[in-house]
Amino acid sequence: MLPTDIRAKYLSYLRFELNLSANTCQAYLFDLDKLLSYLETEGLRIDDLDYPRLQHFVSTLYDLGISPNSISRIISGVKSFGRYLLLEGYLDTDPTALLEVPRKGRYLPTVLSTEEVDCMIEACGQKGGVEGARNRAIIEVLFSCGLRVSELCQLRFSDVFLDEGYLRVLGKGSKQRLVPLSPSAIQELTTYLTHPDRPKAKRGQEDYIFLSRIGKAISRITVFVFIKEAAQAAGVKKTISPHTFRHSFATALLEGGANLQAIQLLLGHEDVGTTEIYTHIDRTRLREQIERYHPRNQR
Repeated sequence: MLPTDIRAKYLSYLRFELNLSANTCQAYLFDLDKLLSYLETEGLRIDDLDYPRLQHFVSTLYDLGISPNSISRIISGVKSFGRYLLLEGYLDTDPTALLEVPRKGRYLPTVLSTEEVDCMIEACGQKGGVEGARNRAIIEVLFSCGLRVSELCQLRFSDVFLDEGYLRVLGKGSKQRLVPLSPSAIQELTTYLTHPDRPKAKRGQEDYIFLSRIGKAISRITVFVFIKEAAQAAGVKKTISPHTFRHSFATALLEGGANLQAIQLLLGHEDVGTTEIYTHIDRTRLREQIERYHPRNQR
């Protein structure tokens, strides 16, 4: 018989035994909740799970119009839960073991040119004041260092070495990596950090680099919102998010001649296969250049 607080026990396992980040834990719980909702609808318990019922569960996800990529993620989360149940001795066999994750389709993420990034930085500057200086610094750091938005929001003074010109970034799975700071990023950070109107940090928030108006570590939502506003003010028509700067960082490095392994390390990817998506972007741009400039295409 499974304990009634199985969800809470699973969360503790994710946090303390697998040492996963808060965001990753929430993603796994979201996937589990999809399964628990299905079981409730069908009048089943977790103990009743078997391969045919799991197949039916996956079929319902397709019927709901959920994309194959999202279904892949949900199945991965469910399989993680199945392994946990087996590991903890709640079940004798893992019913999720035979579940297959559908192959994800490759897609080419949106990227920004350096000129578009510069226009957005200038748009932030027009806002003026400490908020404008902060937003300029955030966009520059995202583009120059390729950080995830969660990594940026958690940046601390103890992780920033302006004199040496690098950041220490705490990535997924609490893995650290060192990322060089560009001269532009150093300049924008210095301008923001020395601004006379930078908010006084709330108690316990003193070490965070980027602060909200009330002196707390800036939230991911705040970054999303002002980036949308900056793109609109700069006349950038692409649909972008903070993660777009990470894609743009990697693409700019690849086009500049950096090798894939170096980009992998800078992005904090465990598998170089994740980084290989940027080679597809590069090939696409090469084709665009040929079609635009080669004389055989000028007809």
